Amino acid sequence: MDEHATEHRYHYRVMERAIALIDAPGGRQCSLDELAAALGMSGAHFQRIFSQWVGVSPKRYQQYLTLDHARTLLRERFSTLETAHEAGLSGQARLHDLFLRWEAMTPGEYARRGDGLVLRYGWFDTPFGTALGIASARGLTGLAFAEDDGREACLSDMARRWPQAELRADPSAAAPHVAAAFARKGRAQLHLIGTPFQIKVWEALLHVPSGHVTSYGAIGARVRAPKAARAVGAAVGRNPIGFLIPCHRCLRGAGGLGGYHWGLARKRAMLAWEAARHDGAAEAPALAPHSVSEVQRNVK
Repeated sequence: MDEHATEHRYHYRVMERAIALIDAPGGRQCSLDELAAALGMSGAHFQRIFSQWVGVSPKRYQQYLTLDHARTLLRERFSTLETAHEAGLSGQARLHDLFLRWEAMTPGEYARRGDGLVLRYGWFDTPFGTALGIASARGLTGLAFAEDDGREACLSDMARRWPQAELRADPSAAAPHVAAAFARKGRAQLHLIGTPFQIKVWEALLHVPSGHVTSYGAIGARVRAPKAARAVGAAVGRNPIGFLIPCHRCLRGAGGLGGYHWGLARKRAMLAWEAARHDGAAEAPALAPHSVSEVQRNVK
C-alpha cells in the first residue's frame, strides 16, 4: 500500500470515529477539544483533518446533523427533479465529479435472477464506515454499508437479491467504482438489477443533485405514479447501490428523514456531509466547470 493510500485510509478511520461521536445518542454537541481528546489528537490537527475532509469545522458539521437542518433542506433546497435534470448535472452543482454510466439488466437477465452471472465482492473503507462493493463484468451491482449489522448480514442481504449468481471474494472488480464514488475520481459504471418500476425510481434519484433533497411524492410524480407513495418508498428502500444512487436524499414531505436501509444515523451523516461540501463550494471562488456527467440507461 503506497503512502497516499495509507493516509487516505487513516483519514477515513478518523472521520468514521468522529461522526460516531458527533452523532451519538443524546444530541449534545461536543466541543473541539472533547472530540480531539477522544480521538487521541491535538485540537489543531483534528480540526485540520476534519475540515479537509468535510469542508467545514466540526462545530459547523454538527449543525448540519440536526433534524431541523433536514427540514431546512427540504424547505430551501427542495429540488424538483425536472429542475435538477436541467441544472444539476453540470457546473459546480453537478451530481458527481465522476463519469457515471448506467446499464440495467434485460428482462430475461432479471428473470433468471443472476443465473450465470459472476459477482465479485470486497470490503472497503469509506467516510461512512466499512462498505461492501459488488461488481459484475459490466459494472457495480451493489454498494452497502456493514457497520450496523455486520459483514455477514450485509453480504447475505445483498446476495439474496441475485440468488442464482455466483459470488466470489475478489475486491479488484469493485475497487475502481468504489474509489470513483468516494474519492470522486475516475469512472463508476452501474449495472442495475431490478424491476422496471424500481429502475425508474432509481434513475429519478440520480437527478437529485448533491446538497439538495427531494420527497417521495416528487419521485412518484417523476415516474408518473403520483399516488403510489408506498410503492415508491419500497423501491427507494430496495436501492442496491448506496450513496451513488442517492436514496438518502429522499425525505418525507413534512421534513422527517423517513427510512434508510443502512440506518438513519448514516443517512443524516451523508446529508450533512453533502450539505457542508455544497455550502463550502458555494462560498469558494468560482472554478471552471467540469464536463457534464452522463447517465445512460440501456433497457432492451
